[in-house]
Amino acid sequence: MGIKKYFRCRSIQGLIEETKKSKILVRSLSAFQLVMLGIGGIIGGGIFVFTGSAAARHAGPAISLSFILAGLACICVALCYAELASMIPVSGSAYTYAYASLGELPAWLIASMTLLTYGLGAAAVASGWSGYFQSLLLDYGIYFPARFSDSFGETVFLKNGTSVATLIDVPVLLIVTFVGFVVYRGAKTSAWVNTIIVTVKMLVLLMFIIFGFAKIDPNNWQPFIPKNSGIFGEFGWSGVIAGASVIFLAYTGFDAVATAAQEAKNPRRDLPIGIIGSLLTCIIVYTLVSAMLTGIVSYKELNVPEPIAVAVNKMGMPWFSICVKIGALAGLTTVILILIYGAVRIFYTVSTDGLLPKIFSKANEKTHIPSVLTIVIAVGVALMGALFPVHKLVRVANFATLITFSIVCFGTIYLRYTKPNIKREFKCPFVPIIPCIGIVLLFIIMGSFSQEIFIYIVIWTIFMLALYFMYGSKHSHLLNG
Repeated sequence: MGIKKYFRCRSIQGLIEETKKSKILVRSLSAFQLVMLGIGGIIGGGIFVFTGSAAARHAGPAISLSFILAGLACICVALCYAELASMIPVSGSAYTYAYASLGELPAWLIASMTLLTYGLGAAAVASGWSGYFQSLLLDYGIYFPARFSDSFGETVFLKNGTSVATLIDVPVLLIVTFVGFVVYRGAKTSAWVNTIIVTVKMLVLLMFIIFGFAKIDPNNWQPFIPKNSGIFGEFGWSGVIAGASVIFLAYTGFDAVATAAQEAKNPRRDLPIGIIGSLLTCIIVYTLVSAMLTGIVSYKELNVPEPIAVAVNKMGMPWFSICVKIGALAGLTTVILILIYGAVRIFYTVSTDGLLPKIFSKANEKTHIPSVLTIVIAVGVALMGALFPVHKLVRVANFATLITFSIVCFGTIYLRYTKPNIKREFKCPFVPIIPCIGIVLLFIIMGSFSQEIFIYIVIWTIFMLALYFMYGSKHSHLLNG
Protein backbone atom coordinates (compact mmCIF):
# COMPACT_ATOMS: atom_id res chain seq x y z
CA MET A 1 0.00 0.00 0.00
CA GLY A 2 3.03 2.27 0.53
CA ILE A 3 2.55 5.89 1.39
CA LYS A 4 -1.16 5.76 0.54
CA LYS A 5 -1.93 3.99 3.81
CA TYR A 6 -1.09 7.14 5.73
CA PHE A 7 -3.91 8.92 3.91
CA ARG A 8 -6.60 6.35 4.68
CA CYS A 9 -9.74 8.04 6.03
CA ARG A 10 -12.03 7.08 8.89
CA SER A 11 -15.61 6.20 7.94
CA ILE A 12 -17.94 9.02 8.97
CA GLN A 13 -20.71 6.55 9.79
CA GLY A 14 -18.23 4.48 11.76
CA LEU A 15 -17.19 7.53 13.79
CA ILE A 16 -20.82 8.31 14.62
CA GLU A 17 -21.55 4.69 15.61
CA GLU A 18 -18.54 4.67 17.93
CA THR A 19 -19.78 7.75 19.76
CA LYS A 20 -23.17 6.13 20.30
CA LYS A 21 -21.49 3.16 22.00
CA SER A 22 -19.09 5.27 24.08
CA LYS A 23 -20.06 5.89 27.70
CA ILE A 24 -17.04 8.01 28.57
CA LEU A 25 -18.32 11.47 27.58
CA VAL A 26 -21.91 12.19 28.71
CA ARG A 27 -24.38 14.30 26.66
CA SER A 28 -25.23 17.09 29.12
CA LEU A 29 -24.72 20.43 27.29
CA SER A 30 -27.58 22.51 25.84
CA ALA A 31 -27.39 24.98 22.93
CA PHE A 32 -27.27 27.89 25.42
CA GLN A 33 -24.39 26.29 27.30
CA LEU A 34 -22.55 25.75 24.02
CA VAL A 35 -22.97 29.43 23.08
CA MET A 36 -21.69 30.40 26.52
CA LEU A 37 -18.84 27.89 26.11
CA GLY A 38 -17.89 29.63 22.85
CA ILE A 39 -18.10 33.13 24.34
CA GLY A 40 -16.11 31.91 27.34
CA GLY A 41 -13.37 30.70 25.05
CA ILE A 42 -13.38 33.71 22.74
CA ILE A 43 -13.60 36.79 24.96
CA GLY A 44 -10.49 36.98 27.06
CA GLY A 45 -6.85 37.43 26.10
CA GLY A 46 -7.59 39.03 22.73
CA ILE A 47 -9.44 41.99 24.18
CA PHE A 48 -8.04 42.18 27.71
CA VAL A 49 -4.34 41.58 26.92
CA PHE A 50 -3.27 41.58 23.25
CA THR A 51 -5.34 44.53 21.96
CA GLY A 52 -3.01 47.11 23.47
CA SER A 53 0.22 45.84 21.95
CA ALA A 54 -1.48 45.20 18.58
CA ALA A 55 -2.69 48.81 18.49
CA ALA A 56 0.55 50.36 19.76
CA ARG A 57 2.90 48.37 17.54
CA HIS A 58 0.87 47.65 14.40
CA ALA A 59 -2.59 49.07 13.68
CA GLY A 60 -3.11 52.19 15.79
CA PRO A 61 -6.80 53.20 16.13
CA ALA A 62 -7.50 50.90 13.16
CA ILE A 63 -7.20 47.93 15.53
CA SER A 64 -10.99 47.75 15.26
CA LEU A 65 -10.48 47.02 11.54
CA SER A 66 -8.03 44.28 12.53
CA PHE A 67 -10.76 42.71 14.65
CA ILE A 68 -13.21 42.97 11.75
CA LEU A 69 -10.71 41.45 9.30
CA ALA A 70 -9.94 38.54 11.63
CA GLY A 71 -13.66 38.23 12.36
CA LEU A 72 -14.57 38.01 8.66
CA ALA A 73 -12.04 35.22 8.19
CA CYS A 74 -13.44 33.44 11.24
CA ILE A 75 -17.05 33.77 10.01
CA CYS A 76 -16.05 31.83 6.89
CA VAL A 77 -14.28 29.26 9.05
CA ALA A 78 -17.18 29.08 11.52
CA LEU A 79 -19.65 28.30 8.74
CA CYS A 80 -17.36 25.46 7.66
CA TYR A 81 -17.00 24.23 11.24
CA ALA A 82 -20.79 24.32 11.65
CA GLU A 83 -21.32 22.16 8.56
CA LEU A 84 -18.67 19.65 9.56
CA ALA A 85 -19.86 19.54 13.18
CA SER A 86 -23.46 18.88 12.10
CA MET A 87 -22.24 16.19 9.68
CA ILE A 88 -19.67 14.58 12.02
CA PRO A 89 -20.91 15.24 15.60
CA VAL A 90 -17.86 13.64 17.20
CA SER A 91 -15.41 14.96 19.78
CA GLY A 92 -12.08 15.87 18.19
CA SER A 93 -13.03 18.94 16.15
CA ALA A 94 -10.67 19.70 13.22
CA TYR A 95 -8.64 16.55 13.92
CA THR A 96 -11.68 14.34 13.38
CA TYR A 97 -12.82 16.28 10.31
CA ALA A 98 -9.38 15.89 8.73
CA TYR A 99 -9.34 12.16 9.59
CA ALA A 100 -12.67 11.70 7.80
CA SER A 101 -11.72 13.74 4.74
CA LEU A 102 -7.94 13.84 4.18
CA GLY A 103 -6.57 10.84 6.04
CA GLU A 104 -4.64 9.86 9.15
CA LEU A 105 -1.34 11.70 8.58
CA PRO A 106 -3.01 15.07 7.81
CA ALA A 107 -5.23 14.51 10.87
CA TRP A 108 -2.15 13.94 13.03
CA LEU A 109 -0.58 17.16 11.73
CA ILE A 110 -3.82 19.00 12.53
CA ALA A 111 -3.72 17.58 16.05
CA SER A 112 -0.12 18.83 16.31
CA MET A 113 -1.17 22.35 15.32
CA THR A 114 -4.14 22.19 17.68
CA LEU A 115 -1.86 21.32 20.57
CA LEU A 116 0.11 24.51 19.84
CA THR A 117 -3.08 26.56 19.51
CA TYR A 118 -4.70 25.34 22.70
CA GLY A 119 -1.62 24.66 24.79
CA LEU A 120 0.41 27.78 23.98
CA GLY A 121 -2.78 29.86 23.76
CA ALA A 122 -3.79 28.84 27.29
CA ALA A 123 -0.25 29.53 28.53
CA ALA A 124 -0.23 33.00 26.94
CA VAL A 125 -3.62 33.87 28.41
CA ALA A 126 -2.48 32.63 31.82
CA SER A 127 0.43 35.07 31.58
CA GLY A 128 -2.07 37.87 30.94
CA TRP A 129 -4.10 36.71 33.92
CA SER A 130 -0.98 37.02 36.05
CA GLY A 131 -0.50 40.64 34.93
CA TYR A 132 -4.06 41.66 35.86
CA PHE A 133 -3.87 39.73 39.14
CA GLN A 134 -0.70 41.48 40.23
CA SER A 135 -2.14 44.84 39.15
CA LEU A 136 -5.20 44.20 41.32
CA LEU A 137 -2.99 43.32 44.29
CA LEU A 138 -1.09 46.60 43.84
CA ASP A 139 -4.37 48.52 44.16
CA TYR A 140 -4.48 47.24 47.73
CA GLY A 141 -0.79 47.84 48.42
CA ILE A 142 0.21 44.20 48.04
CA TYR A 143 3.45 43.56 46.16
CA PHE A 144 4.03 40.13 44.69
CA PRO A 145 7.65 38.90 45.08
CA ALA A 146 9.46 40.17 41.99
CA ARG A 147 11.46 37.01 41.32
CA PHE A 148 8.23 35.03 41.02
CA SER A 149 6.18 37.56 39.06
CA ASP A 150 7.16 36.89 35.43
CA SER A 151 8.58 34.29 33.04
CA PHE A 152 12.17 33.09 33.37
CA GLY A 153 14.90 35.63 32.65
CA GLU A 154 12.73 38.77 32.47
CA THR A 155 13.91 41.95 34.20
CA VAL A 156 11.70 43.58 36.83
CA PHE A 157 12.55 47.07 38.16
CA LEU A 158 11.92 47.66 41.86
CA LYS A 159 10.76 50.85 43.59
CA ASN A 160 14.26 51.50 44.96
CA GLY A 161 15.68 51.71 41.43
CA THR A 162 17.32 48.29 41.41
CA SER A 163 16.27 45.38 39.22
CA VAL A 164 16.02 41.61 39.55
CA ALA A 165 15.87 38.74 37.08
CA THR A 166 12.70 36.70 37.38
CA LEU A 167 12.66 32.93 37.86
CA ILE A 168 9.07 31.80 37.34
CA ASP A 169 5.56 33.28 37.14
CA VAL A 170 3.87 31.79 40.22
CA PRO A 171 0.38 33.31 39.58
CA VAL A 172 0.33 31.36 36.29
CA LEU A 173 0.88 28.14 38.23
CA LEU A 174 -1.95 29.05 40.62
CA ILE A 175 -4.58 29.85 37.99
CA VAL A 176 -3.78 26.85 35.76
CA THR A 177 -3.94 24.55 38.80
CA PHE A 178 -7.40 25.92 39.65
CA VAL A 179 -8.65 25.62 36.07
CA GLY A 180 -7.20 22.13 35.73
CA PHE A 181 -9.16 21.09 38.82
CA VAL A 182 -12.40 22.50 37.38
CA VAL A 183 -11.88 20.66 34.07
CA TYR A 184 -11.06 17.49 36.01
CA ARG A 185 -14.45 17.72 37.74
CA GLY A 186 -16.27 17.12 34.45
CA ALA A 187 -18.10 18.85 31.58
CA LYS A 188 -21.17 19.86 33.55
CA THR A 189 -19.10 21.55 36.28
CA SER A 190 -16.94 23.25 33.66
CA ALA A 191 -20.02 24.51 31.77
CA TRP A 192 -21.72 26.03 34.81
CA VAL A 193 -18.53 27.64 36.15
CA ASN A 194 -17.95 29.02 32.66
CA THR A 195 -21.53 30.38 32.37
CA ILE A 196 -21.26 32.27 35.66
CA ILE A 197 -17.89 33.81 34.79
CA VAL A 198 -18.97 34.68 31.22
CA THR A 199 -21.93 36.63 32.64
CA VAL A 200 -19.56 38.65 34.86
CA LYS A 201 -17.10 39.57 32.10
CA MET A 202 -19.84 40.44 29.59
CA LEU A 203 -21.39 42.84 32.12
CA VAL A 204 -17.99 44.47 32.68
CA LEU A 205 -17.38 44.93 28.94
CA LEU A 206 -20.90 46.31 28.45
CA MET A 207 -20.26 48.83 31.24
CA PHE A 208 -16.93 49.77 29.63
CA ILE A 209 -18.70 50.49 26.32
CA ILE A 210 -21.45 52.55 27.98
CA PHE A 211 -19.20 54.58 30.31
CA GLY A 212 -16.41 54.88 27.75
CA PHE A 213 -18.65 56.44 25.10
CA ALA A 214 -18.84 59.67 27.12
CA LYS A 215 -15.05 59.77 27.63
CA ILE A 216 -13.95 59.48 24.01
CA ASP A 217 -11.53 62.07 22.65
CA PRO A 218 -11.96 62.02 18.83
CA ASN A 219 -8.39 63.36 18.46
CA ASN A 220 -7.14 59.94 19.59
CA TRP A 221 -8.60 58.49 16.39
CA GLN A 222 -6.53 60.83 14.19
CA PRO A 223 -5.09 59.51 11.98
CA PHE A 224 -7.30 56.42 12.10
CA ILE A 225 -4.76 54.44 10.06
CA PRO A 226 -1.31 55.83 10.98
CA LYS A 227 1.20 56.19 8.16
CA ASN A 228 3.35 53.13 7.55
CA SER A 229 6.89 53.46 8.99
CA GLY A 230 8.45 51.86 5.92
CA ILE A 231 8.48 48.42 7.54
CA PHE A 232 5.77 45.89 6.72
CA GLY A 233 3.38 45.56 9.65
CA GLU A 234 4.25 48.85 11.33
CA PHE A 235 1.04 50.81 10.71
CA GLY A 236 -0.66 51.54 7.42
CA TRP A 237 -2.80 48.80 5.86
CA SER A 238 -0.04 46.24 6.44
CA GLY A 239 -0.29 47.18 10.12
CA VAL A 240 -4.00 46.37 10.08
CA ILE A 241 -3.14 42.90 8.74
CA ALA A 242 -0.32 42.45 11.28
CA GLY A 243 -2.69 43.58 14.03
CA ALA A 244 -5.13 40.89 12.94
CA SER A 245 -2.37 38.28 13.21
CA VAL A 246 -1.63 39.34 16.82
CA ILE A 247 -5.24 39.31 18.02
CA PHE A 248 -6.32 36.27 15.97
CA LEU A 249 -6.07 34.06 19.06
CA ALA A 250 -8.96 36.14 20.39
CA TYR A 251 -11.35 34.26 18.12
CA THR A 252 -10.14 30.70 18.59
CA GLY A 253 -12.67 29.86 21.30
CA PHE A 254 -15.53 29.20 18.87
CA ASP A 255 -13.85 26.08 17.53
CA ALA A 256 -13.68 24.70 21.08
CA VAL A 257 -17.47 24.30 20.83
CA ALA A 258 -16.89 21.60 18.22
CA THR A 259 -14.73 19.67 20.68
CA ALA A 260 -17.83 19.26 22.88
CA ALA A 261 -19.68 17.32 20.17
CA GLN A 262 -19.96 14.15 22.25
CA GLU A 263 -21.28 16.08 25.25
CA ALA A 264 -23.95 18.11 23.39
CA LYS A 265 -27.55 16.98 23.96
CA ASN A 266 -28.50 17.50 20.30
CA PRO A 267 -25.20 17.96 18.46
CA ARG A 268 -26.54 18.24 14.90
CA ARG A 269 -28.76 21.20 15.85
CA ASP A 270 -26.95 22.74 18.81
CA LEU A 271 -23.33 22.75 17.56
CA PRO A 272 -24.00 25.20 14.67
CA ILE A 273 -25.95 27.43 17.08
CA GLY A 274 -23.08 27.37 19.58
CA ILE A 275 -20.35 28.01 17.00
CA ILE A 276 -21.98 30.78 14.94
CA GLY A 277 -23.89 32.40 17.82
CA SER A 278 -20.82 32.80 20.03
CA LEU A 279 -18.64 34.13 17.18
CA LEU A 280 -21.11 36.78 15.95
CA THR A 281 -21.67 38.02 19.51
CA CYS A 282 -17.95 38.38 20.09
CA ILE A 283 -17.18 40.15 16.80
CA ILE A 284 -19.65 42.91 17.77
CA VAL A 285 -18.26 43.18 21.31
CA TYR A 286 -14.62 43.21 20.15
CA THR A 287 -15.19 45.93 17.56
CA LEU A 288 -17.01 48.20 20.02
CA VAL A 289 -14.54 47.69 22.89
CA SER A 290 -11.45 48.25 20.72
CA ALA A 291 -13.00 51.44 19.30
CA MET A 292 -13.73 52.71 22.82
CA LEU A 293 -10.23 51.78 23.97
CA THR A 294 -8.37 53.75 21.29
CA GLY A 295 -10.85 56.61 21.61
CA ILE A 296 -10.18 57.02 25.33
CA VAL A 297 -6.40 56.49 25.25
CA SER A 298 -3.86 57.27 22.52
CA TYR A 299 -2.76 54.03 20.89
CA LYS A 300 0.85 55.02 21.64
CA GLU A 301 0.18 54.47 25.35
CA LEU A 302 -1.34 51.00 25.01
CA ASN A 303 1.73 48.76 24.74
CA VAL A 304 0.97 47.28 28.18
CA PRO A 305 -0.37 43.90 29.41
CA GLU A 306 -3.57 45.46 30.85
CA PRO A 307 -4.77 48.03 28.22
CA ILE A 308 -8.39 48.24 29.37
CA ALA A 309 -7.26 48.98 32.92
CA VAL A 310 -5.15 51.85 31.51
CA ALA A 311 -8.22 53.22 29.71
CA VAL A 312 -10.35 53.03 32.86
CA ASN A 313 -7.67 54.88 34.84
CA LYS A 314 -7.79 57.57 32.13
CA MET A 315 -11.55 57.79 32.60
CA GLY A 316 -11.03 58.78 36.24
CA MET A 317 -13.24 56.06 37.68
CA PRO A 318 -11.19 54.22 40.35
CA TRP A 319 -14.10 52.03 41.45
CA PHE A 320 -14.64 50.84 37.90
CA SER A 321 -10.95 50.05 37.54
CA ILE A 322 -11.37 47.36 40.19
CA CYS A 323 -14.44 46.02 38.33
CA VAL A 324 -12.51 45.86 35.06
CA LYS A 325 -9.62 43.97 36.60
CA ILE A 326 -12.02 41.49 38.20
CA GLY A 327 -13.84 41.16 34.87
CA ALA A 328 -10.52 40.65 33.08
CA LEU A 329 -9.47 37.96 35.54
CA ALA A 330 -12.86 36.29 35.04
CA GLY A 331 -12.58 36.54 31.26
CA LEU A 332 -9.07 35.19 31.11
CA THR A 333 -9.98 32.36 33.48
CA THR A 334 -12.72 31.09 31.16
CA VAL A 335 -10.40 31.23 28.14
CA ILE A 336 -7.82 29.11 29.94
CA LEU A 337 -10.61 26.74 30.98
CA ILE A 338 -12.04 26.38 27.46
CA LEU A 339 -8.63 25.91 25.83
CA ILE A 340 -7.58 23.20 28.29
CA TYR A 341 -11.06 21.62 28.02
CA GLY A 342 -10.76 21.56 24.22
CA ALA A 343 -7.22 20.16 24.22
CA VAL A 344 -8.26 17.31 26.52
CA ARG A 345 -11.21 16.36 24.25
CA ILE A 346 -9.12 16.41 21.10
CA PHE A 347 -6.26 14.33 22.45
CA TYR A 348 -8.70 11.94 24.12
CA THR A 349 -9.96 11.24 20.60
CA VAL A 350 -6.39 10.91 19.25
CA SER A 351 -5.66 8.37 21.98
CA THR A 352 -8.80 6.33 21.28
CA ASP A 353 -7.63 6.11 17.65
CA GLY A 354 -4.41 4.51 18.87
CA LEU A 355 -2.08 7.36 17.88
CA LEU A 356 -1.21 8.06 21.52
CA PRO A 357 -0.87 5.60 24.43
CA LYS A 358 -4.12 4.16 25.87
CA ILE A 359 -3.48 5.73 29.26
CA PHE A 360 -4.48 9.13 27.80
CA SER A 361 -7.99 7.88 26.98
CA LYS A 362 -8.56 6.24 30.36
CA ALA A 363 -11.37 8.14 32.12
CA ASN A 364 -12.32 8.70 35.74
CA GLU A 365 -15.43 6.61 36.49
CA LYS A 366 -17.16 9.39 38.44
CA THR A 367 -16.40 12.48 36.34
CA HIS A 368 -16.12 10.73 32.93
CA ILE A 369 -13.00 12.82 32.26
CA PRO A 370 -9.66 11.49 30.87
CA SER A 371 -7.84 12.08 34.15
CA VAL A 372 -4.20 11.44 33.20
CA LEU A 373 -4.53 13.49 30.00
CA THR A 374 -6.12 16.40 31.88
CA ILE A 375 -3.27 16.45 34.39
CA VAL A 376 -0.56 16.22 31.69
CA ILE A 377 -2.04 19.08 29.62
CA ALA A 378 -2.61 21.28 32.69
CA VAL A 379 0.99 20.75 33.87
CA GLY A 380 2.33 21.50 30.38
CA VAL A 381 0.29 24.71 30.11
CA ALA A 382 1.37 25.82 33.60
CA LEU A 383 5.07 25.34 32.88
CA MET A 384 4.94 27.03 29.46
CA GLY A 385 3.06 30.06 30.80
CA ALA A 386 5.24 30.34 33.89
CA LEU A 387 8.61 30.04 32.13
CA PHE A 388 8.30 31.49 28.60
CA PRO A 389 7.57 35.06 27.34
CA VAL A 390 3.97 35.64 26.29
CA HIS A 391 4.58 37.40 22.94
CA LYS A 392 6.32 34.39 21.38
CA LEU A 393 3.70 32.00 22.72
CA VAL A 394 0.93 34.07 21.14
CA ARG A 395 2.52 34.31 17.69
CA VAL A 396 3.25 30.58 17.44
CA ALA A 397 -0.25 29.70 18.70
CA ASN A 398 -1.84 32.07 16.18
CA PHE A 399 0.11 30.65 13.26
CA ALA A 400 -0.92 27.12 14.21
CA THR A 401 -4.55 28.30 14.40
CA LEU A 402 -4.40 29.77 10.90
CA ILE A 403 -3.08 26.48 9.50
CA THR A 404 -5.84 24.51 11.25
CA PHE A 405 -8.60 26.86 10.08
CA SER A 406 -7.30 26.74 6.48
CA ILE A 407 -7.51 22.96 6.43
CA VAL A 408 -11.04 23.02 7.89
CA CYS A 409 -12.13 25.29 5.01
CA PHE A 410 -10.45 23.00 2.48
CA GLY A 411 -11.96 19.90 4.12
CA THR A 412 -15.45 21.39 3.79
CA ILE A 413 -15.01 21.82 0.05
CA TYR A 414 -13.45 18.38 -0.33
CA LEU A 415 -16.22 16.56 1.55
CA ARG A 416 -18.97 18.50 -0.21
CA TYR A 417 -17.80 17.07 -3.54
CA THR A 418 -16.51 13.65 -2.48
CA LYS A 419 -19.34 12.78 -0.05
CA PRO A 420 -22.33 14.84 -1.26
CA ASN A 421 -25.00 12.43 0.04
CA ILE A 422 -24.06 12.45 3.72
CA LYS A 423 -26.72 14.12 5.88
CA ARG A 424 -25.87 17.70 6.83
CA GLU A 425 -28.21 19.43 9.33
CA PHE A 426 -26.42 22.69 8.52
CA LYS A 427 -24.81 23.63 5.22
CA CYS A 428 -22.22 26.34 4.72
CA PRO A 429 -23.73 28.66 2.09
CA PHE A 430 -22.11 29.39 -1.28
CA VAL A 431 -19.58 26.55 -1.27
CA PRO A 432 -16.83 26.75 -2.50
CA ILE A 433 -16.88 30.58 -2.46
CA ILE A 434 -17.17 31.08 1.34
CA PRO A 435 -14.46 28.51 2.24
CA CYS A 436 -12.15 29.93 -0.46
CA ILE A 437 -12.63 33.48 0.85
CA GLY A 438 -11.76 32.16 4.30
CA ILE A 439 -8.59 30.49 3.01
CA VAL A 440 -7.48 33.65 1.18
CA LEU A 441 -8.04 35.86 4.24
CA LEU A 442 -6.22 33.37 6.48
CA PHE A 443 -3.22 33.27 4.12
CA ILE A 444 -3.12 37.09 3.94
CA ILE A 445 -2.92 37.22 7.74
CA MET A 446 -0.40 34.37 7.79
CA GLY A 447 1.89 36.33 5.47
CA SER A 448 2.52 38.96 8.14
CA PHE A 449 4.37 36.58 10.46
CA SER A 450 8.14 36.75 10.90
CA GLN A 451 10.55 34.13 9.59
CA GLU A 452 11.30 33.12 13.17
CA ILE A 453 7.73 31.87 13.65
CA PHE A 454 7.91 29.82 10.44
CA ILE A 455 11.10 28.18 11.76
CA TYR A 456 9.42 27.30 15.08
CA ILE A 457 6.51 25.71 13.21
CA VAL A 458 8.83 23.67 10.95
CA ILE A 459 10.81 22.35 13.95
CA TRP A 460 7.59 21.41 15.77
CA THR A 461 6.21 19.67 12.66
CA ILE A 462 9.39 17.61 12.23
CA PHE A 463 9.25 16.57 15.90
CA MET A 464 5.58 15.53 15.67
CA LEU A 465 6.15 13.63 12.41
CA ALA A 466 8.95 11.70 14.11
CA LEU A 467 6.60 10.89 17.01
CA TYR A 468 3.93 9.67 14.58
CA PHE A 469 6.21 7.35 12.66
CA MET A 470 7.87 6.01 15.83
CA TYR A 471 4.62 5.38 17.73
CA GLY A 472 1.35 6.50 16.13
CA SER A 473 1.57 4.67 12.81
CA LYS A 474 2.59 1.45 14.58
CA HIS A 475 -0.39 1.53 16.97
CA SER A 476 -3.04 3.12 14.76
CA HIS A 477 -6.33 1.23 14.94
CA LEU A 478 -7.07 2.17 11.35
CA LEU A 479 -3.74 1.05 9.89
CA ASN A 480 -3.28 -2.03 12.08
CA GLY A 481 -6.88 -3.05 12.75
